[in-house]
Amino acid sequence: MIVNDKMQQGYEYDYKVPMGNNFAHGFTPELTPKQMLELGVFEGHYMTDCMNEFPSDWFVGAKLSPHKPADEVNYFKVKSRMSLSEWRRRGWIIGPDPRGWFQWYCRYYMGRRLGEIDDWQIKRWKAFSRHAAQIRHNCFALDLDCRKRQRQALLQWAYNPFF
Repeated sequence: MIVNDKMQQGYEYDYKVPMGNNFAHGFTPELTPKQMLELGVFEGHYMTDCMNEFPSDWFVGAKLSPHKPADEVNYFKVKSRMSLSEWRRRGWIIGPDPRGWFQWYCRYYMGRRLGEIDDWQIKRWKAFSRHAAQIRHNCFALDLDCRKRQRQALLQWAYNPFF
């Protein structure tokens, strides 16, 4: 794959494994990138300039906002993310994925493998499960109005927020 979009020019990578297969031990995302996009993530704006990099069927039914981020496109209708500049400031943008975790996940799902970077991102994903524990501890079962921001964040990290 050769990437040429708004944030990255001339980046090349290969698929090492079949799409959606051979995930690292313990990395068990509950949602695919396609499912996440259909449900509504990142205010619908995150990937609107790099759609050519990914399968076109990921964007059929996706909730997108091509001109600007729109909270109402998110499944829980709330903003639940920090700015990209804040992610950079905190050191959460590493390697060849200038958009962060979701871009890494999409490329990983497609079959790219990067060793230490994969290990680091998977460790971050595992740590994010603490948000599900907080929801379970503080909300009644199936009360989707409880902790909407945390539920949206879980959705944006490929966790099922509907419990």
